[in-house]
Amino acid sequence: MRALTHPVRIALLEVLAVHQPLTATQAGELIQETATTCSFHLRQLAKYGFVEEAARGKGRERPWKLVNMGFSIKEEDLDAEGRIAADVLMKVYFRRALERFDQWQRTHRSYPEEWDRASTADQTALFVTTTELAEINGKVREILMTYLDRLVDPSLRPSDGRLVEVLYLAYPVDPGTAFTAKNLGSNEP
Repeated sequence: MRALTHPVRIALLEVLAVHQPLTATQAGELIQETATTCSFHLRQLAKYGFVEEAARGKGRERPWKLVNMGFSIKEEDLDAEGRIAADVLMKVYFRRALERFDQWQRTHRSYPEEWDRASTADQTALFVTTTELAEINGKVREILMTYLDRLVDPSLRPSDGRLVEVLYLAYPVDPGTAFTAKNLGSNEP
């Protein structure tokens, strides 16, 4: 997991998920890093089993692909150090996703109106049991997975489709303190 917390490696995994296979040079152009940097980090990702060569090539011109689309972390399989690493990794991934959401918020009016209308940012508070929350999460995951094949196989992508990031969070909060102005970042007295 520590191998994944580097921002260049995360960017490489993200760009490979959409554009694979890619050479280090192609990946570098997409993530705005040098081919040398990408080549090093692709080899590191290969060392830990996240990417592999898609075909034979020389140096930075050999194409790379993901070994698996996405990954999951099973907390029960981790020791204390592994749980800390998993927390750091998730924080890095969600920070990147929230930065992209912030970018969307700044630029959404420049998109065609139908994309602006179809997109959403929604917050809902619910009182549910752990069983109900697991059921909600399973249903959301099931819906999202019906479109995953389009990420893996570009030929399945609709001609009028766009890459869309779905950021879904579901977690318990303390109703006594979660919604105070202090926790919302207010600087007012």
